[in-house]
Amino acid sequence: MTQRVCFVTIGATAAFNQLLQAVLNSQFLQTLQASGYTKLLLQYGKDGHSIFKAFEAEVASGEADNHGIDISGFDFNKLGLGQEMSSVKAAKDRAEGIVISHAGSGSILDAMRIDVPLIAVPNTSLLHNHQVDLAEELARQGYLVHGHLDNLSAALAESDILRKTRQTWPPQNVGADPSGRGLAGVMDDEMGFYD
Repeated sequence: MTQRVCFVTIGATAAFNQLLQAVLNSQFLQTLQASGYTKLLLQYGKDGHSIFKAFEAEVASGEADNHGIDISGFDFNKLGLGQEMSSVKAAKDRAEGIVISHAGSGSILDAMRIDVPLIAVPNTSLLHNHQVDLAEELARQGYLVHGHLDNLSAALAESDILRKTRQTWPPQNVGADPSGRGLAGVMDDEMGFYD
């Protein structure tokens, strides 16, 4: 059987339990299964451990259904998430999967550099939230799907369409950075903020 992986990350700095609950929801798991996914890997952070363990207990007792998907998780990887994100790439025994991430700039850039399909879900509970703007703009430019907690199944379907037209990072029109502005300059250019 060909493996297909969905990797979910909530990030390292802020809890995003709503995203964990959304991806462990029976309807979303059923959508994953119907779309050929076989594995769900969660980076749930320190605050999400109890949510993950409660779900595992519900599956074991028959109160919840994993829909035949192998579900595993961990709190944090101090070496970064490159290996986990790369696990969604197609290989001889694996179909291309998806990364579902909070819409933090670090996680988005990591996924774009690795060149994996990405659904970015803003954590709207954050103060001075930039995640919605970033997800909307990068979706408009064709790099990712802007996902919403209340309908991740639709975002998953949209990601299958985006696979055919997804932009790659870095953009082809970017060469050496003569301005010396570094990452901030690249992000300003990508967001359309020009001097």
